[in-house]
Amino acid sequence: MDATIESLRLWLPRQRWFAGSTVAPRLRVIGESSLESADPLVRVRVLVVVDDAPARPVVYQLPLVERPAGDTDILPGLIAVRDDGSALVDGPHDPAFTGALLRHVAPDAPHPTAEVLSGEQSNTSIIYRFADAPGLTPVICKVFRVLHAGLNPDIELQSALAAAGSPHVPRVVGRMDGSWGDPEDATLTLHGSLAFAQEFFPGVDDAWRVALRAAREGVDFADAADALGRTTAEAHLDLARLFPNPEAGADERRAIVGSWHRRLSIALDEVPQLAPFAADIRSRYAAAEATDWPRLQRIHGDYHLGQVLQVRGRGWVLLDFEGEPMRPMGERSAPDLALRDLAGMLRSFDYVEGSLALARAQTSAPDATDRPDPDDDSARAWAAAARSAFLGGYRAATGASPQGALLDALELDKAVYEAIYEARHRPDWLQIPLSAVARLSAR
Repeated sequence: MDATIESLRLWLPRQRWFAGSTVAPRLRVIGESSLESADPLVRVRVLVVVDDAPARPVVYQLPLVERPAGDTDILPGLIAVRDDGSALVDGPHDPAFTGALLRHVAPDAPHPTAEVLSGEQSNTSIIYRFADAPGLTPVICKVFRVLHAGLNPDIELQSALAAAGSPHVPRVVGRMDGSWGDPEDATLTLHGSLAFAQEFFPGVDDAWRVALRAAREGVDFADAADALGRTTAEAHLDLARLFPNPEAGADERRAIVGSWHRRLSIALDEVPQLAPFAADIRSRYAAAEATDWPRLQRIHGDYHLGQVLQVRGRGWVLLDFEGEPMRPMGERSAPDLALRDLAGMLRSFDYVEGSLALARAQTSAPDATDRPDPDDDSARAWAAAARSAFLGGYRAATGASPQGALLDALELDKAVYEAIYEARHRPDWLQIPLSAVARLSAR
């Protein structure tokens, strides 16, 4: 096991979903299970390890496949070749694990082909296609990499909506749960979600690509944004019916507003450009705290254009109810303001405008693209029209007017969150949330 841990210690920081810092991870195993392998010479294991290096330890799921000497063709997921020539492979890239996982979540499924979805940041998703059953809908199975005790909200909310007959979420296929030791108390056992499988829609675009293409080509997006607002409202109405819908009492307000201030404190430490706006931001937060609040409910929690698909015959379909990766799981699973989702989508429309402006600024030659990006004024007008139509669609479906100091504060909080993310990962994009902070804090 020591050699395996050392291999994982070197491999883990290179993964996109690694949640640690520049400090080398300190790993220890707190859980282990096996999955049945179709090949008796190949071993399939699922390790749960904790990284004790960060100030707040992080728990990871690491599915592993051990292959005999000479069997090292699984190069994309190769972790290490051991001294005896055997290979240690990251499970989602190996057919031994992907086959075992599908047999667990969907025992009646036929033999599939499997591929890892590229570009994900916080999890690893495997797409299963069934060549021997061409009429069968493909399946996508999300393998959670950073683990938390309890039922993952992505599973909880999507399963409830699907069971209630909502057309706005994918059909649920199955899930895999697991157990591991408490990182802080070895006498306790924790239980949580390891993987979640649902129907996959091949050949469809997410709303980000649809919206970005429309904005770049100057195509009106108002009808699509209105429909997205109505879809969002219907999902919110279902969630309010299916889960607790408490009043926003003094304690609940204090907890939510406190999370805004905690995030702002982190942002001011990491993003010095925010300092001139700090007093105005706090003033906006105070105004929001003093206004009337609607009832709280379960929400998507990380709502933006990339979390919605445009599916022929279904309209907009919502994905990934896991919540913001940087927020504690307790906050993500608690009843919250539905306006938080609206603020996230408004920020996403703003990102369409900002990304086009960024592309324009970075284009050094007039023939760098087939179609030039629109000027800033047209992109700004496009985003303003999309925002207005989205809110109008939501208002039409709920009868509530989603405006005012509370929505402004939530949008500010989201922009502060984005500033932290961009400063850490994409400094060239930092100006997009900074511009929003300047605009919203002065409103």
